[in-house]
Amino acid sequence: MLFNSFSFALFFPAVLLSYWLVPPRWRQLLLLAASCYFYMAFVPAYILILFYLIILDYTLARLMERSQGRKRKAYFLLSLLSTIVVLVIFKYFNFFNANIEALAQFLGWQYSLGMLSLLLPLGLSFHTFQSLAYVMEVYRGNYPAEKNLLTYALYVMFFPQLVAGPIERPAQLLPQLKTVHRFDWTTFTHGLQRMGLGFFKKMVVADNLALYVNQVYASPYDASGISLVIATFLFALQIYYDFSGYSDIAIGSAETMGVKLMENFNVPYATASLREFWSRWHISLSSWFRDYLYFPLGGSRVGKLAWARNIIITFLVSGLWHGANWTYVAWGFIHGGFIIVERAAQRAIRALIPVPGAVLIRSINLFTRVGALVVIFFAWIFFRAGTMSDAWYITTHMLPRFFGEIGALLSAGGPSAIAHAAWGQIFVPLTLLNFGLKQELLIVFGVVMFFIIEWTESQRGVLNWIRTRQPLTRWIAWIALILTIANLGATAEIPFIYFQF
Repeated sequence: MLFNSFSFALFFPAVLLSYWLVPPRWRQLLLLAASCYFYMAFVPAYILILFYLIILDYTLARLMERSQGRKRKAYFLLSLLSTIVVLVIFKYFNFFNANIEALAQFLGWQYSLGMLSLLLPLGLSFHTFQSLAYVMEVYRGNYPAEKNLLTYALYVMFFPQLVAGPIERPAQLLPQLKTVHRFDWTTFTHGLQRMGLGFFKKMVVADNLALYVNQVYASPYDASGISLVIATFLFALQIYYDFSGYSDIAIGSAETMGVKLMENFNVPYATASLREFWSRWHISLSSWFRDYLYFPLGGSRVGKLAWARNIIITFLVSGLWHGANWTYVAWGFIHGGFIIVERAAQRAIRALIPVPGAVLIRSINLFTRVGALVVIFFAWIFFRAGTMSDAWYITTHMLPRFFGEIGALLSAGGPSAIAHAAWGQIFVPLTLLNFGLKQELLIVFGVVMFFIIEWTESQRGVLNWIRTRQPLTRWIAWIALILTIANLGATAEIPFIYFQF
């Protein structure tokens, strides 16, 4: 069930009303039943995978807590491997199998193993990582094994964050699921407002930008250089608001029931460095990899080469987590590699200029900010492209074509010619689909609203700004938001990008 669907518009109010009306002792059961229904709206049979993981990890965590030494470690490894095997079978088997087969053919070896005809369960990477976080926290002794199976099942299946996070830790979510929450009007309305902002980000900004991005990236070989540059820029905005919009809806819907989920984004494109970007982007996943992969490998408490190895491993795994495709691996490698370069450059600057002046410091900071955004936007090409060949074509042809087209326009008619021709170049994909001026203006409107929202978020936050206005201003703002979603939001039920992971 999609958040931006008519089904959810009926489902959520019914669950919310029931949650606050039933006696507190029935709330966990109600939420678990609602979560099962929510998940089964996609592929009903795949809920058996969730039941398998829940019962397995619940049982092994209880046994682990009662055991010591090798026995405790054996239970931990069994739980870890069982969960990872499920992820590998459904998400990575065909990818690895196809690459082994290609390598075997290249080497002249005989290899034949059929592909699996399996549909990837929705949000598999998210709820398996949430299960793994629980198992590892119990094994480390940081959190006691949950004794109530119903509570643990709800921890894994809590519908607001079931299919795309945030990826919660047991110490954050489990106690809240066992707490008897009292209805609070302020908390309730704050949750609804957060959901409203999320729907605006997704349906008005991200989905309208997707109209252009999808057409250009569907056939990059036919696109102009200007179109490729614009589509890549727009995708950076689209994926951010698609995912942060989902997170806002998830966090807001949980808040209406008194449950506080962790924040997943913190104005990531306002980053001062590539490394800082990862403390602002998809925070629940980046902190997961930090705590359960990067730190166990040694983190930064090792030599320079070992640290570089740890960074590369972490980002390669992060890339592969997003999808069984070399494009995601390349995306992860780009981020990891440039973080190493960024750190080396910072050390070199400190060595060459021990006490830089104020002007030089500002120049370095500006260069670092711009450089980080260039790398981030460049890496999105690999994340969005369907194949490595598409990504390679775009990266090698985009800028040469772009500057060639700009140069030709300058020599032909100057800046006015550029403005006129660029408008046509930018919207060629929409024109070919017979899209009218409304769709073109919606894209421009989406970009403008993106920058307005982001600037406000970097200051005091959109919701905080609205909440501190006079009552009449607040009502006008919320009515305008609802009307904008209803009239300018994409009408199709477009899935969230991160649902595929």
